[in-house]
Amino acid sequence: MLRSVALTFVLPLLGVALVLAFVRLVRGPDLPDRVVALDLMTVVVLGMIAGYGIGAGQPVFLDVAIVLALVSFVATIAFAAYVERSR
Repeated sequence: MLRSVALTFVLPLLGVALVLAFVRLVRGPDLPDRVVALDLMTVVVLGMIAGYGIGAGQPVFLDVAIVLALVSFVATIAFAAYVERSR
Protein backbone atom coordinates (compact mmCIF):
# COMPACT_ATOMS: atom_id res chain seq x y z
CA MET A 1 0.00 0.00 0.00
CA LEU A 2 2.71 2.50 0.99
CA ARG A 3 4.72 1.69 -2.11
CA SER A 4 1.72 2.31 -4.32
CA VAL A 5 1.04 5.70 -2.72
CA ALA A 6 4.67 6.73 -3.08
CA LEU A 7 4.78 5.92 -6.77
CA THR A 8 1.29 7.13 -7.63
CA PHE A 9 0.94 10.39 -5.74
CA VAL A 10 4.20 11.52 -4.20
CA LEU A 11 6.45 11.40 -7.24
CA PRO A 12 4.11 13.32 -9.58
CA LEU A 13 3.51 16.00 -6.95
CA LEU A 14 7.22 16.37 -6.38
CA GLY A 15 7.63 16.64 -10.16
CA VAL A 16 5.23 19.57 -10.19
CA ALA A 17 7.15 21.18 -7.32
CA LEU A 18 10.37 20.69 -9.27
CA VAL A 19 8.93 22.45 -12.31
CA LEU A 20 7.70 25.36 -10.17
CA ALA A 21 11.09 25.68 -8.50
CA PHE A 22 12.73 25.70 -11.93
CA VAL A 23 10.45 28.53 -12.99
CA ARG A 24 11.59 30.46 -9.92
CA LEU A 25 15.20 29.68 -10.80
CA VAL A 26 14.76 31.14 -14.27
CA ARG A 27 12.70 34.17 -13.23
CA GLY A 28 14.53 35.02 -10.00
CA PRO A 29 15.33 38.72 -9.88
CA ASP A 30 18.74 38.35 -8.26
CA LEU A 31 21.36 35.78 -7.36
CA PRO A 32 20.20 34.86 -3.82
CA ASP A 33 16.69 34.10 -5.10
CA ARG A 34 18.14 31.81 -7.73
CA VAL A 35 20.31 30.02 -5.20
CA VAL A 36 17.36 29.46 -2.89
CA ALA A 37 15.39 28.05 -5.84
CA LEU A 38 18.29 25.77 -6.69
CA ASP A 39 18.46 24.62 -3.08
CA LEU A 40 14.72 23.95 -3.17
CA MET A 41 15.17 21.91 -6.33
CA THR A 42 17.82 19.85 -4.55
CA VAL A 43 15.46 19.18 -1.66
CA VAL A 44 12.68 18.17 -4.05
CA VAL A 45 15.05 15.81 -5.88
CA LEU A 46 15.99 14.36 -2.49
CA GLY A 47 12.32 13.71 -1.85
CA MET A 48 11.96 12.10 -5.26
CA ILE A 49 14.92 9.82 -4.65
CA ALA A 50 13.58 8.83 -1.23
CA GLY A 51 10.06 8.31 -2.61
CA TYR A 52 11.37 6.14 -5.41
CA GLY A 53 13.49 4.17 -2.97
CA ILE A 54 10.46 3.50 -0.82
CA GLY A 55 8.22 2.76 -3.79
CA ALA A 56 10.69 0.39 -5.43
CA GLY A 57 11.68 -1.27 -2.18
CA GLN A 58 15.33 -0.34 -2.67
CA PRO A 59 16.75 1.18 0.53
CA VAL A 60 20.09 1.90 -1.17
CA PHE A 61 18.50 5.00 -2.71
CA LEU A 62 18.19 6.48 0.77
CA ASP A 63 22.00 6.41 1.05
CA VAL A 64 22.21 8.33 -2.20
CA ALA A 65 19.75 10.88 -0.85
CA ILE A 66 21.82 11.35 2.31
CA VAL A 67 25.00 12.00 0.31
CA LEU A 68 23.18 14.47 -1.93
CA ALA A 69 21.78 16.26 1.13
CA LEU A 70 25.27 16.64 2.60
CA VAL A 71 26.67 18.03 -0.65
CA SER A 72 23.75 20.44 -0.94
CA PHE A 73 24.27 21.64 2.62
CA VAL A 74 27.96 22.33 2.01
CA ALA A 75 27.14 24.20 -1.21
CA THR A 76 24.59 26.38 0.58
CA ILE A 77 27.08 27.22 3.32
CA ALA A 78 29.72 28.07 0.70
CA PHE A 79 27.31 30.41 -1.07
CA ALA A 80 26.38 32.10 2.20
CA ALA A 81 30.07 32.69 2.92
CA TYR A 82 30.53 34.11 -0.59
CA VAL A 83 27.63 36.53 -0.16
CA GLU A 84 28.92 37.60 3.25
CA ARG A 85 32.39 38.35 1.86
CA SER A 86 31.05 40.30 -1.11
CA ARG A 87 29.23 42.77 1.14
